[in-house]
Amino acid sequence: MTKFAKRGSAVLDAPEERYAPETGWPSREPAPAGMLQRGRMAADPNENPGPRSYDPAAEEEVYRPRRESLSYRLRLSVPRSLTGKIIVSTVALLGLGAIAIGYLAVRNALFHDDRFAITTSSEIQIVGNQRLSREQVLSVFGADLERNIFKVPLAERRADLERLPWVAHATVIRILPNSIRVSVTERTPVAFVRQGTQVGFVDAEGVLLDMPQEAAGDPQYSFPVLTGLSADDPLSARAARMEVYRRFMQELDSSGEHLTQSLSEIDLSNPEDVKALIASGSSDILVHFGDEDFLNRYRLFQQNLPQWKAQYPKLASVDARYEHQFVLEMESGAAVPLAGDGKTAAKPNGAAVAAKPATKPAAPKAAVKATAKPAGPKPKAKHPPAKAQKSNQKMFAALAAAHKATVANAHSGVASHTAGKQVKQ
Repeated sequence: MTKFAKRGSAVLDAPEERYAPETGWPSREPAPAGMLQRGRMAADPNENPGPRSYDPAAEEEVYRPRRESLSYRLRLSVPRSLTGKIIVSTVALLGLGAIAIGYLAVRNALFHDDRFAITTSSEIQIVGNQRLSREQVLSVFGADLERNIFKVPLAERRADLERLPWVAHATVIRILPNSIRVSVTERTPVAFVRQGTQVGFVDAEGVLLDMPQEAAGDPQYSFPVLTGLSADDPLSARAARMEVYRRFMQELDSSGEHLTQSLSEIDLSNPEDVKALIASGSSDILVHFGDEDFLNRYRLFQQNLPQWKAQYPKLASVDARYEHQFVLEMESGAAVPLAGDGKTAAKPNGAAVAAKPATKPAAPKAAVKATAKPAGPKPKAKHPPAKAQKSNQKMFAALAAAHKATVANAHSGVASHTAGKQVKQ
């Protein structure tokens, strides 16, 4: 007991020691130094000051690590002294000079080494040419013989190749050490085309192609002959006419009867009136199909043709552009039976059952009506190859004779030239 107790006086207990309550981090490590101060700075300044609890989101926002920017670190790597800058600049210039010298050395070695020179035409490889001769392709590379392959302008050579009529697309690549590989995609002919006395090919885009000598009489070229296409016409006009031709042929063959095999010649001079020569016995009949409804007009013509030929043996042409009626024209000087009395009359410039107007009007005053056969199974189409291709065979025979005459003239010229040399000697 204390001396106060011994005296019997009232003794006041000493005040208990009070401590500030612990922060609300029962399961966390102690807060880093200065956290509370930073937390207060991040708090809303309008709020009343007072004790605040620890906010983990505020801690993450405040203590988010900051990284130095790349530009700052790069600036630190550049020396600041004049001597250091001179050294770095000298090293950079030496590096660039070494790269330039190496490039020039490699370029000089490639451009002047004889191992990369094209010495003979056999080192120009050509693939994809079937109708285009090798000589025609090599004519494009005539200036590249004995030239380094790295000096050959490939883009220019490809453009030169694609200017050849038969070439639709071409690629030219280098093959080390000294070869050039040429790959061509040829155009596909879809018809013969006649221009005066010359006969060639034409593709679907209207590009006119020369016909190789071996193509005459080749059975794979069973095309009709087109007229009305000229090299003087722009390519766009020829392409438009070939589109009409494609539609005409496609519609006639849509039934699966191969009706186009009976066509020997097609005139495209007027795209609004497609005219075709159709083989019929010993002669061909010119038929005007207009610019639409080709298949139906062909069927009506085919059904009525026997009756017309029996009545008009000298039938020359049929105009099928009028609905349910046809205009028949006879050969020059042929007689035409008149309706009613059975008599005949002849006209000097050919005769027609009904006069054909210059434009496409309504039905003419007098015309032969088209009669359709009753519905029933379609007869099998008969197209003898000999008759269907009669005109083409004549054309091929004329071409073969002309070719033989050209060869004979060439040989006779060579012989006379040789004889003249011998006389001079």
